[in-house]
Amino acid sequence: MMYFAYAWTALWEDRQRYLPGVLAVAFSAVLMALQSGMLLGMFTFASLTIDRARAQIWLGGPRIRTVDMAYPIFERDLTRLASQPEVERAEVYLQQHDLWVRPDGSIELCLVVGARLDDQSLGAVRELTPDLRLLLEEKGAIVVDESDLERLGIHGLGDVGEISGHRVKVVGLTHGFRSPAGAHVFCSIETARQLTDLQLNQISYVLGRCRVPEDAQAVVERLRASYPNLSAFTAPELSQRSRLYWLTKTKAGVALGYAALLGLLVGAIVTSQTLYAATIAQLRQYAVLWALGIPVRRMAALVLAEAFWMGMAGVALAFPATLALAKGAELLSVIILLPIWLLAATAAVTMVMALGSGFAALRSLRRIEPAILLR
Repeated sequence: MMYFAYAWTALWEDRQRYLPGVLAVAFSAVLMALQSGMLLGMFTFASLTIDRARAQIWLGGPRIRTVDMAYPIFERDLTRLASQPEVERAEVYLQQHDLWVRPDGSIELCLVVGARLDDQSLGAVRELTPDLRLLLEEKGAIVVDESDLERLGIHGLGDVGEISGHRVKVVGLTHGFRSPAGAHVFCSIETARQLTDLQLNQISYVLGRCRVPEDAQAVVERLRASYPNLSAFTAPELSQRSRLYWLTKTKAGVALGYAALLGLLVGAIVTSQTLYAATIAQLRQYAVLWALGIPVRRMAALVLAEAFWMGMAGVALAFPATLALAKGAELLSVIILLPIWLLAATAAVTMVMALGSGFAALRSLRRIEPAILLR
């Protein structure tokens, strides 16, 4: 404890000397947290229709890698899920990529999502309020996200568009469904059948809900064993699989991780050099301590204690800045997720980096010798 108290006093008294190192640590922590949070937020679009629906079980075709790209199955597969004793409700669900024709004739990719519209619907996302679901009962009625209006070449409610040669009308808007992989188009099961190329008896998924939510995993495992030609997932499993698919497909994780690594490297170098320079500047004081019989290991402990406090100060500065920047990113429709575990991991990596810089700065202690006092 004596080392930490003395190191903190030394840092505070000579704070201008140590400030560049603290700022470098803070910069590294901010960059790591924002890059990782952006990576998590970037791929939430892949699982939005899962995460914001009520379904606990998703039963689909074979070899599903992501929720929006699945082999169609037959509507009769509904009975396979509905017959499970733990399941209290099962329903059909359609989700398929299609082409939206803009007024100027250009083509835009969209994701048609057809779900039941009653109050107990398992596939309707929570943004589809009772009023919106009532409007969707009209033939050809759709709901799109407000952020996609420009992309689709429309202006708002009442505008019409075309999907696969069928006329559709915008009757409502949602918020928070911006996706780089295509605009979300929500509609009824009947409308979705018209807009997609699925046959009359084909669907994308069967959705299920158990009386006891904890039974979902057991039902999924039983379905996998009984029907190997189908894919069964709990909602969290399919959500994670979909996000991981897009992460590995686009290689965005590698790019963002590389940028975060560069930030960490810059922070480590600046912090190490700051500690090294500060130690060099205090060589005469260290030489006096050595002449008085203080072992080098204690001086090394002091340098490491200074590195610890620089890391702590950098983390303390980084977290408010990270939260503020993430909040500002929301204004630009950029989703940055900062769960507690991510912030804790960032703090841990930052502290390891700071202490590693302290170890690198220990090389300056090799220059300590009593003869310095005679110069």
